[in-house]
Amino acid sequence: MGITVGFDLDMTLIDARPGMAAAMNALGVESGLPLDGDAFAANLGPPLDDILRGFEAPEERIPGLVDRFRALYPEMVVPSTVALPGAVESLRAVHAAGGRTLVVTGKYGPNAQLHVDALGLDVDEVIGELWSTQKAEALLAHDARVYVGDHAGDIRGALAANAIAVGVTTGPCDRTLLLSEGAEVVFESLTEFPDWFEKTFAAVP
Repeated sequence: MGITVGFDLDMTLIDARPGMAAAMNALGVESGLPLDGDAFAANLGPPLDDILRGFEAPEERIPGLVDRFRALYPEMVVPSTVALPGAVESLRAVHAAGGRTLVVTGKYGPNAQLHVDALGLDVDEVIGELWSTQKAEALLAHDARVYVGDHAGDIRGALAANAIAVGVTTGPCDRTLLLSEGAEVVFESLTEFPDWFEKTFAAVP
């Protein structure tokens, strides 16, 4: 039996930035709040409620804003999202070795699943609404040996689960930052993952 590998979603497996920016800007227009879609899309990772606080949305309005963003999401974000280079091949490499693949993301789970389905990503399970060290809950529950992500929070989650932390610089965090957080290896993109995975785990039963 192979090992279980977890992957982050936004800017690790997929690029949802155009739709995310559009949805946040639409929410800003609807709500009359100064929400910056471009800034949001450039720093994907943290939970939506934290993002809204960063835009100084009134605390009492945040639950409603989160619900509305999630409602806008399927039509505004999913259709324009693409898989990042190496994503399909990385998932395939894990399965070819007899392993399982998880998506563990801070994103709302049903919307994360829509991306996986729309792009035909070969993922065994999708777990949403976990950020940074919270991701360790799902990684430990599924005995994940590796977790791959683009954000410093992903590295913290991997380490909290005693998993090998693999970073990719396709998101907002550069190589130096990911290494300083404790990533064992950092790739420019997932195109480098299959070869590393095969070499690293070739002898694992």
